[in-house]
Amino acid sequence: GKPPAWEKMTRVERQCSGRMTLEQMLAELPQACDAGCKNNSRGNKSVWVGYKLHLDVADGQIPISAVLTSASLHDSQVAVPLALITAQRVTNCYDLMDSAYDSQDLRQHSLGLGHVPIIEPQKRGKKFVPLSPHQRMRFRERSMIERVFSRFKDEFGGRFVRVRGAVKVMAHL
Repeated sequence: GKPPAWEKMTRVERQCSGRMTLEQMLAELPQACDAGCKNNSRGNKSVWVGYKLHLDVADGQIPISAVLTSASLHDSQVAVPLALITAQRVTNCYDLMDSAYDSQDLRQHSLGLGHVPIIEPQKRGKKFVPLSPHQRMRFRERSMIERVFSRFKDEFGGRFVRVRGAVKVMAHL
């Protein structure tokens, strides 16, 4: 019945525990230049060296907050600090996230902020519960983030950044 030791908790568990400030969460995220890898829409691996920009976007393709991390960091580890930054700037009702963010900790944190978490569930055997029709309809709005990143890369030079260091890269982006 005791909570796990601080050292044995995952980063998301530590962030959701309520014992960390936003500044501590951001300081704990790695910002070194390294290699990132993910599967694209066709299932092929895409590898890059550099950083990863995490955005929180509102309806109308308006970026609300951004965090720059190492390329190898999983997106779900930035969800809590990004949500806290956004909550300081705007009042939002929903948190729309893809299946990479499917965790009970992130759902509880979203509910704690007074938001409705709409997270695409991962298919985990018999426990798979699909989104309800009204949630599925709202989840379709999430495709907006893909358009924001596409426009960011194609029209604003986000695909190829020619500066070194996390501070300079963030300033450029």
